[in-house]
Amino acid sequence: MSEESGPELWVVRHGETEWSRDGKHTSTTDLPLTDVGEQAATSLAPRLAEVEFDLVLTSPRQRARRTAELAGFADAQVDGDLVEWDYGDYEGVTTPEIRETVPGWTVWTHPVPGGESADQVSARLDRVAERVRDHQRSLVFAHGHSLRVLTARWLCQPADEGRFFKLDTSTVSVLGFERETPALLKWNS
Repeated sequence: MSEESGPELWVVRHGETEWSRDGKHTSTTDLPLTDVGEQAATSLAPRLAEVEFDLVLTSPRQRARRTAELAGFADAQVDGDLVEWDYGDYEGVTTPEIRETVPGWTVWTHPVPGGESADQVSARLDRVAERVRDHQRSLVFAHGHSLRVLTARWLCQPADEGRFFKLDTSTVSVLGFERETPALLKWNS
């Protein structure tokens, strides 16, 4: 990696699932992609085929692994640190439903009963960031909130700064450096 540019980290959010489409928090529930999700994941292949990656990782959840496969990376290494934020008691529940009993709730600002804290999620994704910084260009397939935390941590920010990075399904984003400063190079494209 050149001193000018540093390593790049390409992040891909998995394709649509029934619950992502419906706004339900999905962490440990291992849902398949919808037909729309499969088509969108397949459409990523030509965009990613032109780039040479020296490390490709995926969350162990089938939605991420299937997205990696359809995008042309069936041999992606499974990394358990890339799993989605554990939503505990809020698994399968939408934000409006949670707010019926906890007004103003967001994963960024409130506790997640029975799930992970922001510090726990940060610790996992710090390990991913450290691992990929040893490579010129890495690609990871994972989930909405986990990738947003990974982005915040890449940029040397606390996990809750991930709230500023809206991330749609089947999108490609690129993290890197401007000289020695971690930078956001491309987002949600």
